[in-house]
Amino acid sequence: MTRLGRLSGLIAATFTPMHKDGSLNLEMVPRIVEHLIGDGVNGMYVCGSTGEGPSLSAEERCQITEAYVKAAAGRIPVITQVGHDSLQEAKKLAAHGAAVGVDAIAALPPSYFKCNSLEVLIQCLAEIAAVCPTLPFYYYHIPVLTGWELDMIEFLKQAPERIPNLAGIKYSAPTLYEMQGCIRFAEGRFDVLFGVDEMMLAALAMGATGAIGSTYNFAAPVYHRVMKAYAQGDLKRAQEYQGLAGEMVRIFNRFGGHPAIKATMKLVGIDCGPPRLPLVGLSEREVGELQRALESIGLFELLENGAQGAVG
Repeated sequence: MTRLGRLSGLIAATFTPMHKDGSLNLEMVPRIVEHLIGDGVNGMYVCGSTGEGPSLSAEERCQITEAYVKAAAGRIPVITQVGHDSLQEAKKLAAHGAAVGVDAIAALPPSYFKCNSLEVLIQCLAEIAAVCPTLPFYYYHIPVLTGWELDMIEFLKQAPERIPNLAGIKYSAPTLYEMQGCIRFAEGRFDVLFGVDEMMLAALAMGATGAIGSTYNFAAPVYHRVMKAYAQGDLKRAQEYQGLAGEMVRIFNRFGGHPAIKATMKLVGIDCGPPRLPLVGLSEREVGELQRALESIGLFELLENGAQGAVG
């Protein structure tokens, strides 16, 4: 069905770098990609929530997707998220992604006029996936933003008939029991990529082998340590590193979530610029407070000393 195969490990939900005036800063993309590859990230998820895809024009989404594909140069896979309230625009984005060489397509459902049934959701996704039938297709399940929860196990039962290239789900919800059911469904036929960074250790215990997240852009060494300790049976050490990740996410939530996460990229030396309205960037004072809060939990020290992700 696909040339991609199974996805595993950490996949960074990449930022869309911007200038201060809100225009795209495409020149920064190669630097981001080299940083991610250096940190051992296994793939990139472009134009999702972290990449502010819904706030970008279709032309901008094409530009940023193409920039990431070019910079990756086949070294790690690029997945582009093409969901749009207009299915016609989503289909154009999917066609563009296929044309420039992405490795997989993902899609949110329309969210202004919501998919009020599983049948409608599958119908919408099938139209998008049909544009790129040779590429793996992932459904982006994030009910906290789309505003609609549907049974994902039922989705996996019914969708393949209409979406033959369905590869799996980006599962960005805390309902671990359902995520595990999706992993186990049909003897593990589908990729289920977990999308709640602060719960990754729990997801590993439930059978997850891959994860897509925003904090992997700069804190991949923390999560590599979680995964390595868990694989070695050192649950206490895995809990320690996952606890650090949880503290980090709580700090980000205090500073507004996404704008704080994007600001942290500048703190590690890669300026991705401000977010785009309706998201509001942090003030200089807030960035200073954010930096001190992250320093207080030892994050930067670990990142400086632990790029290899070794568990000592």
